Amino acid sequence: MKSIAVLPAICCGPAAEPLTGPERYELAARFKALADPTRVAIINCLSAADEVCVCSLTETFDLSQPTISHHLKVLREAGLVESARRGTWAYYRLVPEAISALRGALGA
Repeated sequence: MKSIAVLPAICCGPAAEPLTGPERYELAARFKALADPTRVAIINCLSAADEVCVCSLTETFDLSQPTISHHLKVLREAGLVESARRGTWAYYRLVPEAISALRGALGA
């Protein structure tokens, strides 16, 4: 009878620490927010600038202001973007720590 070699189970990447329960839920919420192509495109647009006015995003994506605001709300609730009001406009920027956490979860 042949013996079968048993390999050790690897549950996480070789250099990755296991995530805690809260960390898993936070990452899942962030990835869920990115499950929409428009939101991915918004993140991509924001990554190219320090901050972007919501009016620019409305023009860039040829979508109504309420639609863009909805997408930004989802991204803001997931902790991926933050905003600052100046007059009647809101300016959005990425939250660097959140983007770093996504990179880390992907092994980058």
